[in-house]
Amino acid sequence: MSAAIEADLILHNGRIWRGREEGISEAIAVWRGKILATGGNGDILSLKGPRTEVIDLEGRFASPGLIDNHLHLISTGVTMGWVDATPAAAPTLAALMATLAERAAQTPKGGWVRARGYDQVKLDTGRHPTREDLDRAVPDHPVLLTRACGHVAIANSLALKLAGVTEATPVPDGGVLGFTDGRLNGFLAENAQNLIKAAIPAMTTEELIEAIERGGRYLLSLGITSCMDAAVGQLAGFAEIQAYEMAKLSGRLPVRVWLTLLGDPGVSIVEDCWRAGLISGAGDDMLRVGGVKIFLDGSAGGRTAWMTKPYRDEPDNIGVQMLPDAEVEAIVKSCHDRGYQMACHAIGDGAIEQLIRAYEKALAANPDRDRRHRVEHCGFSTAEQNARMKAAGILPAPQMAFIHDFGDSYISVLGEERGKTSYEIGTWMRMGLKPSTGSDAPVCSPDPFLNLHAMITRKTGKGTVMGEAERLSREEALQAYTEYGAYSQKAEAVKGKLVPGQWADIAVFDNDLLEAPTDTILSGTRCLLTLLAGRVVHDAR
Repeated sequence: MSAAIEADLILHNGRIWRGREEGISEAIAVWRGKILATGGNGDILSLKGPRTEVIDLEGRFASPGLIDNHLHLISTGVTMGWVDATPAAAPTLAALMATLAERAAQTPKGGWVRARGYDQVKLDTGRHPTREDLDRAVPDHPVLLTRACGHVAIANSLALKLAGVTEATPVPDGGVLGFTDGRLNGFLAENAQNLIKAAIPAMTTEELIEAIERGGRYLLSLGITSCMDAAVGQLAGFAEIQAYEMAKLSGRLPVRVWLTLLGDPGVSIVEDCWRAGLISGAGDDMLRVGGVKIFLDGSAGGRTAWMTKPYRDEPDNIGVQMLPDAEVEAIVKSCHDRGYQMACHAIGDGAIEQLIRAYEKALAANPDRDRRHRVEHCGFSTAEQNARMKAAGILPAPQMAFIHDFGDSYISVLGEERGKTSYEIGTWMRMGLKPSTGSDAPVCSPDPFLNLHAMITRKTGKGTVMGEAERLSREEALQAYTEYGAYSQKAEAVKGKLVPGQWADIAVFDNDLLEAPTDTILSGTRCLLTLLAGRVVHDAR
């Protein structure tokens, strides 16, 4: 700490959690967007000069800006304008259909009605909506109703007609079409959804930028300053890279983004990125190319995650294997050899096994102990798989909001033993696997407080405890949300803690996340102030 330097900003009189090892300080000084010093009020205020901005935290709790390590930023921004089909907004099938009909009444005839968020387990009917349900509610508009997980959708008759999908349409590889008595019932899972999406008008670059800006500003209001966009290219292909660059250059990129490139066969943007020199690490601390993503299976709640044992009451269903072993191994090796980090979707133990094996083979052929390949979600790993991840330097990247939102669904489709032991973040923390956390928004809300509550209590929204042994302490939960999110992006030197030299990304809350009663974290916490590089970007005081 040098008296010759005048701080640009000082926050004082607070409880500032700097990191799990660093602990609490009263005050913090910022210079040129980065942390200059931390310490007691008196020491830090001695760095005050005539131009220094000073913020009195009035005893409030502050932490490093949170890192949502797996969400879909563009999709989050886009779906903020769709019909809210979550259980909170539409708890019954009738309520959901009424909401869709209301939106249709406000939409020009023939215009698409999009909705997302339903969970059939939480609907009063206990089943997926059908084509007929949607036809009755919305006969004159094409409708695509997407399940919360994003791996299942329901289309009405007009949507199927516009897409040219009939009973004679071949089922795409890695996809599922639903039938009732030999007739399409509107159910589409995994790659089958692409049949309908091909008929939906493409988004413009401006619409993509608007979604980035809208979603990013929402994250800032929650204390989230960094995120991983988990499948860049999924909505508009390589045009999404252009949209991100244009958003950054025009000052419309609100949060730091780590771009994960869609690498699935047929829709991959990896070759375009490779030709443009966009490999892992390219960019800056605001916008950086991260990993490559391929999907190996679906979702557990939708019964499409690839398991080695069947789903409850469905002895012939072990989920969906998206790609054959040889193709997964070839994609992983090709990307690994070209310098890409991998961040691939694998939820069921069958998919996790396929992915770990591909990583192991690529690393054996071309060793790189610090590549930090990731298993996105990693919902139902085995003890043997966890040990192999540890040995190979592979990182689990779970979304602990799933426990809150879908825990009861996991029990419903898998039984208590498998359901309750899912997403074993406590085990990974004890093993030193440095697990991060995220929301997978718009699959779940990016609200960090339900995520933190789930990590600390392992309780679902209904109050079911999903394996007490997997609970984290308060500081472990915050470490997953900050330091370990940065680590899995190879960014631990520049963010994730409040220490000298790192970016001054700071979130201030009206509730003490280390000391407040547990239940108030979920129900009574707001982000009051968010700073990015020492600049106030959200102020709700």
